[in-house]
Amino acid sequence: MSSPFDKSKLPSRHVSVGPERAPHRSYYYAMGMTEEEIARPFVAVASAGNDSAPCNTTLDPQANICREGVIEGGGTPRRFNTITVTDGIAMGHQGMKSSLVSREVIADSVELSVRGHCYDALVGFAGCDKSLPGMMMSMLRLNVPSIFVYGGSILPGTYRGEDVTVVDVFEAVGQHAAGNCPLQDLIALEKVACPGHGACGGQFTANTMACVGEAIGLSLPNSNMSPAPYKSREDIARAAGRQVMKLLEINLRPRDICTRAAFENAARVVAATGGSTNAALHLPAMASEAGIDFDLFDVAEIFKSTPYIADLKPGGKYVAKDMHEAGGVYMGMKTLLDGGFLDPEPMTVTGKTLGENIEEITWNPDQKVFYDVKAPITPTGGVVGLKGSLAPDGAIVKVAGMERLQFSGPARVFDCEEDAFEAVENRDIAEGCVIVIRYEGPKGGPGMREMLATTAALYGQGMGEKVALITDGRFSGATRGFCIGHVGPEASDGGPIALVENGDTITIDAEKGTIDLDVDQAVLETRRAAWKPRTNDYQSGALWRYAQNVGPASKGALTHPGAKSERHVFADI
Repeated sequence: MSSPFDKSKLPSRHVSVGPERAPHRSYYYAMGMTEEEIARPFVAVASAGNDSAPCNTTLDPQANICREGVIEGGGTPRRFNTITVTDGIAMGHQGMKSSLVSREVIADSVELSVRGHCYDALVGFAGCDKSLPGMMMSMLRLNVPSIFVYGGSILPGTYRGEDVTVVDVFEAVGQHAAGNCPLQDLIALEKVACPGHGACGGQFTANTMACVGEAIGLSLPNSNMSPAPYKSREDIARAAGRQVMKLLEINLRPRDICTRAAFENAARVVAATGGSTNAALHLPAMASEAGIDFDLFDVAEIFKSTPYIADLKPGGKYVAKDMHEAGGVYMGMKTLLDGGFLDPEPMTVTGKTLGENIEEITWNPDQKVFYDVKAPITPTGGVVGLKGSLAPDGAIVKVAGMERLQFSGPARVFDCEEDAFEAVENRDIAEGCVIVIRYEGPKGGPGMREMLATTAALYGQGMGEKVALITDGRFSGATRGFCIGHVGPEASDGGPIALVENGDTITIDAEKGTIDLDVDQAVLETRRAAWKPRTNDYQSGALWRYAQNVGPASKGALTHPGAKSERHVFADI
């Protein structure tokens, strides 16, 4: 039977075809490969699996099963690993500076391995926050036929008859500091909050970006919400391996799938599900890899007109397992499409359009996770973009589940998260103030840390709705409360946030989308004249290199120019 693949037109010809490639083939024979296997297309199976955290522990076994699907589809799988930095463990200390940087390292390392070995297609497995966009960024950058697979979420823990997640543990730390949670209760909770394998279960960054994978067309329909421990994940992995070979046969590539309309669909799904504010960082970064202009303001404009329809933690009741049982993210997209909020035309890795995929879904009126778009939880506002005199380059806030959308108060300024957390732990934060944590941006941190430890401690003390918090850093998708991140320009670049002093009035209106520093312009100019750039402690190594190259958060915190500057794409070598 003849093969449908013409290897003379694929990247792997450079390492496997012709007399001059005999030395290369000798390495493949050394690994036990046959002449027939060497003659097939080479498919990269990239895994972010490791023992660092439960988010990543099932990825390698799933990637191994994917190999079976690649072989069934007529390809030769080549598995390799990349890193992750798991936010739940990196959170609340200097390790969090590595988190966002790891997104670039993941994308770069997958790119380099595929380039170096001339692979023809790619299936990528990821579990924890930054590994999802990092893996999808590499797919768009390389533009070989690709499928993204999420490793699946953790099942909820149970404590005193209630479902709990790791966020409950973070908040219990604040309760303990406030004297409202005995140490033995905190220890009991920490032992049951995460009962096994998988990524955090709420609509935090990992599950948000897993939904993006399906909405943007890079993942198989209703594949990503199946929890990590479920046997169905094996079938999903195998199906991805088979399907990527069909994509290779018809030459359907990530940039054919991820059009401007597809990015707009993805942003809609983020807002509709009350997803992580980090999506406003990752979507622009992914778009740049495809040569598409799609910045924070583009994302925010879509957020502004999108109904909030998914009752998911941290703003709501349910977790990813419940979303899966309700019909997955496609159930939510079904009502969004019916309401005219999605474009049905973008292609997906099924070889069909998003609209054609959604046509196969029947709305389930008995499920509890997704509201009908005609009767949403709120008409708009899962996530909101802000702009004003304090953030000329924009900021972002997650308002899902919040009752208070306006806030004005005196600033309490900190130049790093540790100082702010110490003040919270010492209950040295007054009600009504606006906590400012600065010099935590992409360049100034460096690394744009998340502030979950601080925000969760505030919530645990009962202060979550009584203060606001703004930062040029980021927030976890698990953060709740009046917390504004991505403030730009960042303090390190001399943005207005660098000029705030204790007692200045800051006014935020999440309905109007404004964030302002109520200080006379002449006063600010005097402060600016006295301001001097700061030198951080990271003057060598990966964090130094990142700080030298990283761009603004509003553009995705990118470290290279993106596809608009490329002179050729790898897939065409």
